[in-house]
Amino acid sequence: MSTLLSVLLWVALIWFALIVVVTAVLMTVDARRKHRTDDDAVTFPRLPPISEKIGDSTLTIFTYGRDLFDAMLAEIRGAQQEILLESYIWKGDEVGEEFKRAVIEAAERGVKVHVIFDSFANFVVKRSFKRFPPAVHVLRYPFFNPWILVLRIRKTGRDHRKILVVDRKVGFVGGYNIGSDYATKWRDTHLRIEGPLTWELNNAFVDFWNLHRDRGMPELPDPGAVQWEPRVRAHRNSPIHLSFPIRNMYLDAIDRASRSIAITQAYFIPDHDVLAALLRAAQRGVDVRVLVPEVSNHVLADWLSRGFYSQLLRGGVKILLFQGAMVHAKTATIDGRWSTIGTANIDRLSLTGNYEINAEIVDEGVAALMDKVFAHDSTATRELTLEEWTSRRLHARFSEAVLVPLRPLL
Repeated sequence: MSTLLSVLLWVALIWFALIVVVTAVLMTVDARRKHRTDDDAVTFPRLPPISEKIGDSTLTIFTYGRDLFDAMLAEIRGAQQEILLESYIWKGDEVGEEFKRAVIEAAERGVKVHVIFDSFANFVVKRSFKRFPPAVHVLRYPFFNPWILVLRIRKTGRDHRKILVVDRKVGFVGGYNIGSDYATKWRDTHLRIEGPLTWELNNAFVDFWNLHRDRGMPELPDPGAVQWEPRVRAHRNSPIHLSFPIRNMYLDAIDRASRSIAITQAYFIPDHDVLAALLRAAQRGVDVRVLVPEVSNHVLADWLSRGFYSQLLRGGVKILLFQGAMVHAKTATIDGRWSTIGTANIDRLSLTGNYEINAEIVDEGVAALMDKVFAHDSTATRELTLEEWTSRRLHARFSEAVLVPLRPLL
């Protein structure tokens, strides 16, 4: 038995060493690629904001950052009572400064302003930028959570959400962080809600604030919904409660698919159940398409994602590789009836790790808009074929195999 344990230990150590070496090589190559890349050459197809009404509310889809930020800033500058702003990343650049000035000016004219950002995600942002006057109430989600030392993983998820609610009348949610690169160089998707359905986002912010606020910070009121609209729901992952409804939302929707599934993801690393659901859908004749960046901003995520391509392609799933820019959207549309737009990637960190929020919309009008966005994005993709994939080089296959143990971590 001791001999077997020794062998297993050596195998584990060798594999760990291989992971370190492969990761280092991939990151070095990626760093050199980024150094050679001309950021000013970034181009991608984009649509103007497009809208659809659901009941007494209007839903607008944004696919270009500058359009979105202009709309968000206009709401902040016109706020009369309250601003709730939550962002995973809030860069201290030109666009970040625009937002900071806007919320400070709103607070100075008497608007109640509450801000949340993730300290870990903004570690490289200078400290002076992250300081606000007392009139702006700020919740800095902790950089380090000591619960990880006793393996209480459910208490250590990052706040990956992006929400803005103004005067409980207008709300925004989606994949866009705040920063200049996101304004013009990244392809992402965000949703604006105007009307009673804004409650879904307001309630999500209030619950998070009241759960995580420090002593002495104001508690936010939690008003009930003005109206019940079953066609639009905001699903929220809350690791501290072991609640991960976004994953279940995806699984339920994929299982219902009978005609088409169109998924756009920045980092696509599905777990066993999500992968199996997509393959079952393809087997029963559903047209399953997954659109991902050919090269994302996280090289390790790219290589972990590629480890699933063989199964997906052999199972009849079409893989569309986005060209020319980083696509960061987290969206899906099924059967021209069901859609989701939000902050959660299809990977472990988002589906069973971080605080996330996705809007689920069951409406043919909105689904038609989302199908239009997907078709437009598809013009900037190339389809990966099984023949091309099976002819990839041996070192690529080796790297994919070595990195498999990292899947549960990302």
